Amino acid sequence: MIRIPSLTARLATLFAALTASLLVLVAVLFGRMLDAHFQELDMHELHGKITLIRNTLQDQTSNPGQSERLQALERSFIGHESVGVLLRDVEGRVLYIIHPEHFTAAQRAGERVSGEVTDWTVDKRPHRGVEISIPLPSVGSNDQTIEALVALDLSHHVHFLASVRNATWAGVVVAALAAALFGWFAAHRGLAPLRQVTETARKLSARQLAERLAIDDAPLEVRDHIEAFNGMLARLEAAFQRLGDYSADIAHELRTPISNLMTQTQVALSRPRTNDEYQDILASNLEEYERIARMVSDMLFLAKAEENTLAHAGEAIDLAREADALIDFYEALADERQVRIVRQGQASVQGDRLMLRRALSNLISNALRHTPKEGQITIRIDADAAGVGLAVCNVGDPIPADQIERIFERFHRGSAQRESRGEGAGLGLAITRSIVQAHGGHITARSAEGVTCFTITLPRNAASLPS
Repeated sequence: MIRIPSLTARLATLFAALTASLLVLVAVLFGRMLDAHFQELDMHELHGKITLIRNTLQDQTSNPGQSERLQALERSFIGHESVGVLLRDVEGRVLYIIHPEHFTAAQRAGERVSGEVTDWTVDKRPHRGVEISIPLPSVGSNDQTIEALVALDLSHHVHFLASVRNATWAGVVVAALAAALFGWFAAHRGLAPLRQVTETARKLSARQLAERLAIDDAPLEVRDHIEAFNGMLARLEAAFQRLGDYSADIAHELRTPISNLMTQTQVALSRPRTNDEYQDILASNLEEYERIARMVSDMLFLAKAEENTLAHAGEAIDLAREADALIDFYEALADERQVRIVRQGQASVQGDRLMLRRALSNLISNALRHTPKEGQITIRIDADAAGVGLAVCNVGDPIPADQIERIFERFHRGSAQRESRGEGAGLGLAITRSIVQAHGGHITARSAEGVTCFTITLPRNAASLPS
């Protein structure tokens, strides 16, 4: 299995490669400029020696002979051991040599060089030379021309350039290593927040979700990731908290019907009983089973609502007609409890008929349970340009102010007094809120001065005003 290098190692290698590439480019350019500079110096020195040779050989101030000119030329090159001079006649015969160690054996034998500027090597020492023709002063009717080959020893320059190149490449290597070290350090420091994410993730468990990453000292590039990670932890913590509370609530709610079933079954099995007694016990057990079935169905509905999988149709719904149908349905129960239900106003919305009917039914059922005898339940429907409002209000014991915000939570009944009057599992209002939210609306509760109102507000684009 191929092991992929860490991000820190990659960044350090990238730093080193980039630094080395830039330094190599600079070194190459600097080397070429240095070579060109020394070539210019060499040519300048060669041309200077050529001028000296020409002036010496063409000197006519005292009409010296050829031998005197050559002697004067040799004296001119005393102390210039890096320069050699070879004089030939037009036929190639060597006339005079100054510092012959700078010329090859063939050149000393009379071989001409090719080109104006020529490079050669003598005993592993590089040389550069220039050959020119120098006309000598006329003696009588005889014109004479001398070929002069001037050689310059380049050993000193070559050694200097070699030392500069070696120092440059050593500097490139050292700089690349320093850049790699700096890159590793910078990447290691810069990736510290990611290591904190890893360490925090290793500590996470269902019982320890309160860990958060510090964002103040984090680099700007990873702040979004840290905020997203902290947000994920917050959502996980809230979800696990809800799950724990939900599990505890389910266990608490299911304990009563299951305990009733066990008790009734144990009593039934304690001694032989008549068929009528067994039928009564089975009927009682059936009620408990129905209660458990409703609770499970409601919990499944809420689970779908939380996952946003509640599918609803987009049909036109007359809220007044639906309210009247539910008033007829609850009429017998309302008469039994001596409670009057009235409806005011009308409006239409787009939505799922069965889901909205269930939401309204939950509010009416909840109001019936908490309305005293000879009380009244009012269903008020109104609409305007902002949307549709549907309120279910009843007289009775108010909901404590500290419970209003929690009234729509699962298995929550507002107060012990209201719980003692409840017959459900405390899921009706939670289901109602899920239905309203699935239709893009919201629901609020208000309880004051002996009147409790639950108000559903649907969005403007889902409403149509009555004609």
